[in-house]
Amino acid sequence: MTPLKKKFNHEISWTSGITGAAAIDAVGEPYPDETHEICLNADAILFGAIGHPKYDNDPSVKVRPEQGLLKMRKKLGLFANIRPTFTFPSLIDKSPLKRERIEGTDLVFLRELTGGIYFGEKGRRDDGETAFDNCVYTRAEVKRLAKKGFELAMTRSKRLCCVDKANVLETSRLWRETVQSMEKDYPEVEVSYEFVDAVAMRLVQWPNSYDVLITENLFGDILTDEASVISGSMGLMPSASVGEHTSLFGTYSRFLSTQAAGLDIANPLAAVL
Repeated sequence: MTPLKKKFNHEISWTSGITGAAAIDAVGEPYPDETHEICLNADAILFGAIGHPKYDNDPSVKVRPEQGLLKMRKKLGLFANIRPTFTFPSLIDKSPLKRERIEGTDLVFLRELTGGIYFGEKGRRDDGETAFDNCVYTRAEVKRLAKKGFELAMTRSKRLCCVDKANVLETSRLWRETVQSMEKDYPEVEVSYEFVDAVAMRLVQWPNSYDVLITENLFGDILTDEASVISGSMGLMPSASVGEHTSLFGTYSRFLSTQAAGLDIANPLAAVL
């Protein structure tokens, strides 16, 4: 009898699938069709770490483990990544930030997962001397992510922050005007709009001034990793990705997991949470 069944009387049927570096080694593809079918037919997905040190420092590699995660998100329609950051009283002095800065921190990022610069047109020109990555968003993509942000804010302290770079980027201006148009549908939610660089600064100055934050893919990727170390370790925070078909749950980041591979020292707390 597993501890889960004993404590909660849950009966879970597990089916394993390979992705990332393990899948590349086995079949040459970071997200095989067989794994996709397993995910589609599951009620939920518990995701392990992705990546491998042998790929990290070789920009010439054509097939990378992270491509499997991007493909999984796109094919499963996992457009909203929910990433909380909170502190553990017993570990608060392990944080790199002062206790008085972080005590009481309890915030949640909603990061858009299937659009933006990671999925835009990319390539090289001028004989490889010029590279480009296009960032593209539709109003519908912004609206569905923002809707989840408003709904989550309604269950918490009714404060929502839209993180963008609207003073420079056209996609950010679309984000801001779309969220502004939705405010009337959620009159109880107090909405603020902040530039991403300001949020990056305030996260380490006054993290407990935030509650729910919504943002695009690249900004969310960077800010959530920054926020995660408030707790004392990136490896302690859970993560969920939700969308069109099923939901995926796992750890906040793959970095510590790949460093701990094979050493029997990985902390399972984030996966449990």
